Amino acid sequence: MIECKICGISDAVTLKKIINHQNPPKFIGFICNYTNSKRYVELEKLKKLINVDKNGINFVAVLVNPSESFLEKIKNLNFDYYQLYDVSAKLAKKIKDKYNKKIISSITVQNKNDVKKYLLYEKISDIILFDSKGYEKSFSFDHKLIKNLKLNKKIMIAGNIKFNEQLDKFNKIADIIDISGGLETLGKKDISKINIFLNNLKKFNYEN
Repeated sequence: MIECKICGISDAVTLKKIINHQNPPKFIGFICNYTNSKRYVELEKLKKLINVDKNGINFVAVLVNPSESFLEKIKNLNFDYYQLYDVSAKLAKKIKDKYNKKIISSITVQNKNDVKKYLLYEKISDIILFDSKGYEKSFSFDHKLIKNLKLNKKIMIAGNIKFNEQLDKFNKIADIIDISGGLETLGKKDISKINIFLNNLKKFNYEN
């Protein structure tokens, strides 16, 4: 069974539709401190946006090299996971212990050597995410690079995944699909694409 995370939600209307969807995602992600992203949510807006009944969905704070002062500002918000980019394993463990959050460690991949970095994070992470080097841009990486990995943690995969993607290509390499730009039209989340993706995922899991 493949789970999914819809990332980069920045408005209340879209969030409500996703939370109340007949086939909701397991995770919803919010860009908390990376201002280069068009999906970035300013702190005061973020506080209001995620102060909702999550209906059993895990809320994920997407954080790029967060400062201690910023972590203090969000420590009481409605998040279940911190998804960390550009954070050492040592610091990730410190964050996990201090703020009592589950950790998604993000490994950005361009080649085989990049993939091996997961070894540094495996023990302290709840989920390992393999993503492209693009950050705010929807770049791809060769998903075959992680094809034969055997981890003791769930594997999440991202990197220019489309709303109508053939899901069988991910079935044997990942547990969770992380999708953002592939659900957008002209830079905004498109509920019709979200519907297609979530319904296709439900159908795929039912048939497999």
